[in-house]
Amino acid sequence: MLIDRIEELLKEVSEASASNAEEIEQLRLKYLSKKGEINALMNDFRAVAAEQKKELGMRINLLKQTAMERINSLREQMESADNTNADIDLTRTAYPIELGTRHPLTIVRNEIIDIFQRMGFVLADGPEVEDDLHVFTKMNFAADHPARDMQDTFFVEQSKLGDVTKNILLRSHTSSVQARVMERQQPPIRIICPGRVYRNEAITARAHCFFHQIEGLYIDKNVSFTDLKQVLLSFAKELFGEDTKIRLRPSYFPFTEPSAEMDISCHICGGKGCGFCKHTGWVEILGCGMVDPNVLELCGIDSSVYSGYAFGLGVERITNLKYQVSDLRMFSENDTRFLREFESAR
Repeated sequence: MLIDRIEELLKEVSEASASNAEEIEQLRLKYLSKKGEINALMNDFRAVAAEQKKELGMRINLLKQTAMERINSLREQMESADNTNADIDLTRTAYPIELGTRHPLTIVRNEIIDIFQRMGFVLADGPEVEDDLHVFTKMNFAADHPARDMQDTFFVEQSKLGDVTKNILLRSHTSSVQARVMERQQPPIRIICPGRVYRNEAITARAHCFFHQIEGLYIDKNVSFTDLKQVLLSFAKELFGEDTKIRLRPSYFPFTEPSAEMDISCHICGGKGCGFCKHTGWVEILGCGMVDPNVLELCGIDSSVYSGYAFGLGVERITNLKYQVSDLRMFSENDTRFLREFESAR
């Protein structure tokens, strides 16, 4: 019956929904166009008995009005939503993200590695939790050397295999990486060993219980101290500037003989003397020397055929020199105010 059809369409119109402008237009065509559902009802309306025309006419008008109001309402909702989101990028994250930067130690570490890699050195790595054999014994440390004492080294545990006691510890230098490379590889060897090391020291502005080292090792036939000096001079000029001068002072390390400490001319005062270099014009940056023949033999390399040099430097110390950071603790406190100072560094 016609009245049932009117009620059915009225329910459809009241519940109609659309998610975009195209769907709204489809609703308008379906119900209000010349070929739409409501206009089709008028053909049936003409055949209705006279006494029913008034009631059915009112119902058809109500249906038409409801359809127009519903479609206009959907269109207004759509336009309102479009205006609200006009300036919003829905692909953005819900909160602003600040861009970070590399840590100053990472910046300097990468710069040092790049310099030595261009000289032909390759990267080598090893475990931070090491054994006494590779940290001390194969590096020619005497059994009663002070570095083996708990005052300097973090010992983790002791394990026994028969009558042999094996000490497990946190490495106090990256020389253990050199020992492991020499064990498994015959010369020529040309490596740099960057990594974190640990020492049982009080934490102050000038010292920390952990810090970062980069050590270098070159072993081949006829390697001389002159080769070492030239490499270190080239390194200093690359890192601190072409006018940088170096000097080598005699020193002692168990794993090198002869041994030396290297100073560079103070790049702040140009060698004239200032508070940073304690008015000497020189600043110490690393230790170095010719690899002790005992170290070569302990690692399975014939010291009568091969010779080599080694050097080691602290990344924190070099970073202090480049950026004049007065307190070592700032490198590990993650103070964003301090770290933002290096946003422009590469």
